Amino acid sequence: MSRQFVYLINPISGTKTKDLALEMIKKKTAAENIPFEILPTNAEGDYAPLREKIISEKITDIIICGGDGTVNQVANACRGIDVNIGIIPLGSGNGLAFAAKIPKRVDKALDIIFKGKAEYIDSFNINKKFSCMLCGLGFDAQVAHDFAKQKKRGLITYIKQSIKNFFAAKPYPFTLFVNDTELSTDAFFISIANSNQFGNNFTIAPRASLQDGLLDIVVVNKMSKLRMVWSVMKQLRYGQVRPYEDKKYHRNEIHYFHTKKLTIQNPTLAPLHIDGDPADTAALFEIEIIEKAFRLIMP
Repeated sequence: MSRQFVYLINPISGTKTKDLALEMIKKKTAAENIPFEILPTNAEGDYAPLREKIISEKITDIIICGGDGTVNQVANACRGIDVNIGIIPLGSGNGLAFAAKIPKRVDKALDIIFKGKAEYIDSFNINKKFSCMLCGLGFDAQVAHDFAKQKKRGLITYIKQSIKNFFAAKPYPFTLFVNDTELSTDAFFISIANSNQFGNNFTIAPRASLQDGLLDIVVVNKMSKLRMVWSVMKQLRYGQVRPYEDKKYHRNEIHYFHTKKLTIQNPTLAPLHIDGDPADTAALFEIEIIEKAFRLIMP
């Protein structure tokens, strides 16, 4: 079957890097003799017209030149139709691309799009809102909310906002219902992920998989700030699932669970992010895996 591409790229962020990326996309795709079209991303996130275009014009591949937020919107719009999704990671957060081992270099990412395999990966719903890889409550969500307000994006800005929020961070009360167990704790943050990426190459769950039909839940409990850094660094190194033990729960700084679904009570309305973008929080969250949600082109 012959392939036909649509590239989606943000027309506003016309940096030199983005301009060079566009030229490379045009040159390398033409060299592959693949028909293609370049379209702007949608600022409102409405990709219903794209879905209709894919069906009517028999588009085989949608290539997203951006980050996790755009991937979320496009993948959600394309669910249930026969199309491959590729990523050229040009966003401020490229967690899904990095989890799938898609390199940031445009030429290398294009090589994967041309020669890689399209495989189904999982996603999940949080209160019926789609997430392609990650959502978080608490500290990391506050970082996402503050980061979104900044005029200048990028890793340096993200680090600055993380440091600022680290010193101001406070634990939030949560109750989790997971794997027939009820857990009540004060935690700095809870991350719900379908991958090993927790943003900006931060792999707090190194053994997680995009295709195992399970969510990875990381709870970073109340502790001293210094202890939190040490505990998170240990988690980065080992990334092991720790079994729940009720009598010892209060002694453990971090818990990491596998599950298909869970419920989280959030009585003090800790902030929420979905795939790195700020989202409206709630007092109760119902979260469930979506197995084989869409096809992603991977190495």
